[in-house]
Amino acid sequence: MRKLSVLVFVLVGSLVVGCDGGNSPTTPATATMSPAAAPPAASSPPSAATGPASAGHPTAAKPGSYEDWCVEHDVPESQCTRCDKSLVPAFKATKDWCKEHDLPESHCRTCNPGLRLTRPPKEGPK
Repeated sequence: MRKLSVLVFVLVGSLVVGCDGGNSPTTPATATMSPAAAPPAASSPPSAATGPASAGHPTAAKPGSYEDWCVEHDVPESQCTRCDKSLVPAFKATKDWCKEHDLPESHCRTCNPGLRLTRPPKEGPK
């Protein structure tokens, strides 16, 4: 019985640590992509900022802003297909999809080891 209690405690603790739910204040923001890595503007997938809300992820952030950032997956929140599965068809329609890794090709660091998605800086007072 004691082993079972320890096992349950470890499993619950792992879930709590692994699933922060994106509630941190730094969850929102944006990335800048190199021109080669960014999908063409005309065929860019819809933004999560205008689409359905993902659990625990704000949707009011301006795409391309510091606030439009998925800290958990290190990509723009408005393009995070792991948080918002409704974005997947748009990436597939623009042929920006890595079937092997189930991610947009423009976000796949396994296929593109030199890919760097960078969160933009916060806008300061002007």
